[in-house]
Amino acid sequence: MRRISKTALFASTLLVAVLASRAAFAQGGAAEALADRDKWLGIAAALAVGIAALGGALGQGRAAAAALDGIARNPQASGKIFVPMIVGLALIESLVIYGLLIAFMLQGKIGG
Repeated sequence: MRRISKTALFASTLLVAVLASRAAFAQGGAAEALADRDKWLGIAAALAVGIAALGGALGQGRAAAAALDGIARNPQASGKIFVPMIVGLALIESLVIYGLLIAFMLQGKIGG
């Protein structure tokens, strides 16, 4: 598991370095730079929503699984587990909505 996360971290760092160096050495005109910027803002908006949804779904799945495991082990505690689980799921969902908000903000910068 750790090897996969280290590999993913290395790959994402390498991708950012390659993309940043390309923009730093670009010698195109202003219109080409704006078109290139718009392309990357569109990709960033899509990634913001995608990563937020993926992380939120994983977090909600783990929270629900843990709550259901606790209820299965102790059915009398279901009332004490249910409300904090719903509050936790709402907070996780709010983070996904923040990702959507960031995507909308990035989309507003496209073409302007």
